[in-house]
Amino acid sequence: MPQPLRVLVVGQAPRPEVERQIALAVPGLPIRLEGALDGMTRDAIARDAAPRGDADTLFTVLPSGETAKISKAAVTERLAGRLGDGGPALLLCTGAFPGLPRRAGLVLPSEVLNALSAVLLPAGRLGLFVPVEEQVPVLTAGRARPGLEVVALPLTPLSEEEAVEAAARDMAARGPDLVVLDCMSYRREDKAVMARHLRCPILLSIEVAARVAASLLSG
Repeated sequence: MPQPLRVLVVGQAPRPEVERQIALAVPGLPIRLEGALDGMTRDAIARDAAPRGDADTLFTVLPSGETAKISKAAVTERLAGRLGDGGPALLLCTGAFPGLPRRAGLVLPSEVLNALSAVLLPAGRLGLFVPVEEQVPVLTAGRARPGLEVVALPLTPLSEEEAVEAAARDMAARGPDLVVLDCMSYRREDKAVMARHLRCPILLSIEVAARVAASLLSG
């Protein structure tokens, strides 16, 4: 049996939609899902893992289907104790985690996306869809580099098709050369809707990250 891939979500497991999206990206890939906030009640999350400002804000979907804004600092602290000593693992978030210990085999999607977008678009206009308005300045700065103009628009993950279409039309009017769906909760269905309006490559973060992480597995 193939070795399972450890997948660390910033919120809580289980995440059926995440598992479905990974299965679409890498059919047959076994995964073991864990959450940074596993074991916490909704009240405890609101009390102990609430964002301390825009730069500390992460978006997550809870197992109940509710969406929540949580603290990056709280998530980083709890994730640090879950990383383990070795073996491939995928952190299922596109945010940067400067305080998180690095180790071989840990796939950080933010770094993967930055490297890939630099290869695909050395210069030009990069379009980002981000989950909440508060993240626009943070993620715009995180993807910025010389020769690149970054345009970011908020789009709540799991939105209805009409909202995705409206966001895609808004982005298309800005003329991006490459678009990144900059959250792990965006879906292949969102990418398909956007492709009807955007005339440029579209990177679905969960798809890209899952394929990179899967390449580290043996067997």
